[in-house]
Amino acid sequence: MRILLVEDDPMVGDAARAGLVGAGFTVDWVRDGHAAELALEANQYAAAVLDLGLPKRDGMQVLTTLRQHNNGLPVILATARDAVADRIAGLNAGADDYLTKPFDLDELVARLRAVIRRNSGRAQTVIQCGAISFDTDRREVRLAGELVTLSSRELSLLEILLEKPGAVLSRETLEDRLFGWGEEPSSNALEVHLHHLRRKLGAAHIRNIRGVGYKVVG
Repeated sequence: MRILLVEDDPMVGDAARAGLVGAGFTVDWVRDGHAAELALEANQYAAAVLDLGLPKRDGMQVLTTLRQHNNGLPVILATARDAVADRIAGLNAGADDYLTKPFDLDELVARLRAVIRRNSGRAQTVIQCGAISFDTDRREVRLAGELVTLSSRELSLLEILLEKPGAVLSRETLEDRLFGWGEEPSSNALEVHLHHLRRKLGAAHIRNIRGVGYKVVG
């Protein structure tokens, strides 16, 4: 899952980015509101973690503009503004959740996964697709009840495919969702990860629709 982190404090941003990457997210980190708006226009994200007190453009302005454009991206406000009035204003502006600083990284991860689940219409932490079962909180995958060991990147790739089981996702879409800024994957990096995923889960479950893309089948 690709996340946009908007945080101008270097220490907070670095710690949050490291914690989110460790939890299996791909993270793009920007440090001002203008850069956040450019990133949101150019990329697809599963969710955003947005500070309010940002240079160039306030986080509340970024959120308001996002909602005015009918963009339903899940947004968690993570800010030092802890007054009740600030929390109410953020939620009324369209935030999905509100986390005050200093925050626990495990709580941030849990809240992110919760808002992503709600946005995808899932109430449970386990995604079931036929014989494939993916516990998104534990980062565990089972095939017909048997635990399958996947790398962090393979887990992320499978989670993207499982968002809409049976839907065909193009190579470009998968690359955009899987790799973040600063990563320069080789031309066949996606195919390598897909090859490993198909070998571990079975080619019948991860199908290549020639000339179109890939889909997961239970």
